[in-house]
Amino acid sequence: MAKMRAVQATKAGAPFQVVERDVPEPHVGQVRIKVEACGICHSDAFVRSGGFPGMALPRIPGHEIAGHIDAVGPHVSPWKPGDRVGVGWHGGHCFVCDACRRGLFLNCEKAKITGISFDGGYAEYVVVPHEAVARIPEQLAATDAGPLMCAGVTTYNSLRNSGARPGATVAVLGIGGLGHLGVQYAAKMGFRTIAISRGADKEDLARQLGAHEYIDTQKLPAAEGLKKLGGADLVLATAPSAEAIDGTVDGLKPRGKLLIVAAPFEPLKVGAMGLLSGKTIAGWPSGSAIDSEDAMAFSALTGVRPRVEVFKLEQAEQAFAKVMENKARFRAVLTP
Repeated sequence: MAKMRAVQATKAGAPFQVVERDVPEPHVGQVRIKVEACGICHSDAFVRSGGFPGMALPRIPGHEIAGHIDAVGPHVSPWKPGDRVGVGWHGGHCFVCDACRRGLFLNCEKAKITGISFDGGYAEYVVVPHEAVARIPEQLAATDAGPLMCAGVTTYNSLRNSGARPGATVAVLGIGGLGHLGVQYAAKMGFRTIAISRGADKEDLARQLGAHEYIDTQKLPAAEGLKKLGGADLVLATAPSAEAIDGTVDGLKPRGKLLIVAAPFEPLKVGAMGLLSGKTIAGWPSGSAIDSEDAMAFSALTGVRPRVEVFKLEQAEQAFAKVMENKARFRAVLTP
């Protein structure tokens, strides 16, 4: 049996371990991917802690996978060896529950999560359900495509489904792993784009990413800054801070929308009176495989790229620590 290197969570809360595993074989409806890159996400902490409901350790994390198919199982028609593909958070669906029958695959009652329901991409090879696979455009490097399978599709898909139209004012709260992509997508989609962050040192970066305006919350509150700029039709909240998210609501226009893609641990404290002008608060999940394909195709077409730090597979513990300490600029990616 052929062997591969992998990084796994063996014991809840313990450091990741570099191990040798058998190369997995694809079964019915599955494909095997030779991993070229796998991004690290904050959500990988669910695997590290062993705390995700129903998950058993040991488990190989990783749901920002880019590589190429090297083997297919029986009854797989869309894919063949050699195809460049990626896999994101959404790791498959049942096709038969009510949500799936309505095409709402992300809400599948039996949805699988890559790197949680089954082993993920912190490895040289990974086996996944064929419906979880997205095609990678040739213009994208594997180290760029990996983060687009999670941070990319989340921000792209939320913006294109937000109801905002070209010319609308869209504010992106936070310029981090999600926000630095959100700013790029918003600008490329034709929105008047406002970046919101702490510190004057972030302004140059925000404008390089495509922001037309910048609000430094160390100088004035986010809502006040938005009001001075005429108010926002949409605030895309990519910073997992309840206080920061709360602080944007008063800066929305009447009937404006607060769209949350990064969940803080603490609850929001939003006054009901401020919502009576028709403002709404909503959340958005990431996307299915076809959404990831769309995000990558749009990125290839318009030049949107994540800013990444690349680490070898054996450096997973070091890279994970940088992500969790918010020191990665802006996505950490592992390569075998």
